[in-house]
Amino acid sequence: MPRKISTQSLAIALVIALMVIVTRGHHFASIDFLPSASYAAFLIAGYYLRSTLMFVALLALCAGLDMAAVTWGGVSNFCVTPAYGFLLPAYGTMWLAGRWLADNTSWAFSSLFKLTGVVVVAAAIAELFSSGGFYFFGGRYPDPSFAEFLPRLVKYFPKQLEAIAFWVVVALIAHVVFGLAKRSVQEKA
Repeated sequence: MPRKISTQSLAIALVIALMVIVTRGHHFASIDFLPSASYAAFLIAGYYLRSTLMFVALLALCAGLDMAAVTWGGVSNFCVTPAYGFLLPAYGTMWLAGRWLADNTSWAFSSLFKLTGVVVVAAAIAELFSSGGFYFFGGRYPDPSFAEFLPRLVKYFPKQLEAIAFWVVVALIAHVVFGLAKRSVQEKA
C-alpha cells in the first residue's frame, strides 16, 4: 500500500515546484534576477522528499516547462538535442546527494563543512553530465574536444555553483526559521 504524503512534505514539494517554475529560464514565469533553482531543487527535494515519485514528478515538471517554453513560449530549441537525456543523471546526482546528506549529516554547525563539500562535488558531477553531455553529444559543436570543453566548464560552472549555493542557503535559513518557530510554539503549549 502506498505511503500517505504528509502535509509538511506536500508543502515542501509545492515550494520546491514554485522555485523551479519561477526560475526555470526563459519562459512565462521567469524572474530574471533570481538564479535558476533546478539543480538545488533536486538536492533539496532529495533531502526532504525521499519518495522516488517526487523525483519523477520534479523531472516531469522541468521537462514540461522546457517543452512549453520551446513549443508555445517562443524560446529557442537550441538546447533540445539528443543530449537532453543527460539531465536525468545530472538531476539524479543532485537528488542522491540530498538523500545522502539527509542520512549522513546532523544539524550541527560542524556539518556545514560536509554539506559544502557534498554540494560542490555533486554540482561538479551534475555539471559534467549536463554540460559535457550537451557539448559532446548535442550535435551543436563540430569536432568537440576536451581542450575546448574545459574552458567552457571553467566559464559556466562557477555561475551554476553560485545558483545552487544561493538556494541551499535559502533552504538552510528556512529550515532554521521554521524549526525555531516550531520549537517556540511547542514551548508555549
